[in-house]
Amino acid sequence: MPVPRRSAALARPRRPGRALVLLPLGLILVITVVDILSPPSIHLGPLLVVAPALTASFAGARLTALVSAIAVAALFVIGILHGGLTTSNHESQIVALIVVSALVVAFRALRDRHARELVQVRSVSETAQQVLLRPLPTRIGPLRIASVYLAADAEAQIGGDLYAASRTVNGTRLIVGDVRGKGLTSLGEAALLLGAFRAAAHLQASLPELAAYLDGSVSWDLAAAACDPPDDDEEPGPVVHDAAESFITAVILDIPDDGSQIQIINCGHPPPLLLHHGRVVTLEVRRPAPPLGLGGLLEPQYQADSFQFTPSDRLLLYTDGVIEARNAARTFYPLTERIRAWTTERPAALLQHLRRDLLEHAGGRLGDDAAMVAVERMPDAGRR
Repeated sequence: MPVPRRSAALARPRRPGRALVLLPLGLILVITVVDILSPPSIHLGPLLVVAPALTASFAGARLTALVSAIAVAALFVIGILHGGLTTSNHESQIVALIVVSALVVAFRALRDRHARELVQVRSVSETAQQVLLRPLPTRIGPLRIASVYLAADAEAQIGGDLYAASRTVNGTRLIVGDVRGKGLTSLGEAALLLGAFRAAAHLQASLPELAAYLDGSVSWDLAAAACDPPDDDEEPGPVVHDAAESFITAVILDIPDDGSQIQIINCGHPPPLLLHHGRVVTLEVRRPAPPLGLGGLLEPQYQADSFQFTPSDRLLLYTDGVIEARNAARTFYPLTERIRAWTTERPAALLQHLRRDLLEHAGGRLGDDAAMVAVERMPDAGRR
């Protein structure tokens, strides 16, 4: 995962190479010499505007202003050697060069300011990602784990997809979820669910009790956010919006250290994939639950489904940003078909293949946030 120091490095302006700096200066020298040696009827001075324009493409506002001043000085020299500066032709050329150069410097300064603001936004998003989505350990008990997060908003680098793992006395609990919406607007709901999971997952409660607790936490917060205080000129009483418009899909797993079975509760989320002896099995639960945040409306009865998860098996948990990624032909990403080629890979290598293949399918940019978590029960799995 990226670290905030990366943004600090980006904030430092890059020094242009010596060859790039010499290029506009060389153009000024060549244009000036050729114009001086040409007949008075030939005017090459207006071409000097190329120098500041070229400098602005790779250098900052200060260097662009310096090159602009050198270009204006060169035009003064041309005017002196070609009949003086009092002619209307040279006066108009100098004024035009000064105006165009000033515009080039101003636009370059605005671009530099936007770049600094962009670096600050990236730094904040990377810091939020470090706090919100803590990197999963590569090993938890008898499990190998790897994770990948791809934000649809490339500048934010974080969105509404989430994942977390928590160690319990008898095993490991995992959650992968997707907040309705994407980008920075969904961070609040994601932070709420992750905080509730980390606070309660290690408690000695059953998986249905944990799901009910998470739903209650999310429902309470969404209900509170749906009530806006009235304005001064309105009648007392809150204005309630449609709370059903906000929810979080999630899949919650309980993976014991001993035995070969796991428990899953699926709250409206894409089903996990089990990679077993070269085969890909979709783990469809028999009793799906509604998304988290709708429990107050639907009053679900959470029940966990059990599945086999033996040593050397792999699990892939993912969000709908993966299977809904489209290519140029508007075809969805065929996850189940593509993953068959990497059923024997370890979690980190498996996600590297999937990440590269997914981005190639989507043309390098996703339409929605995507998160993937791969889990492997090691062959020598045993309770520590």
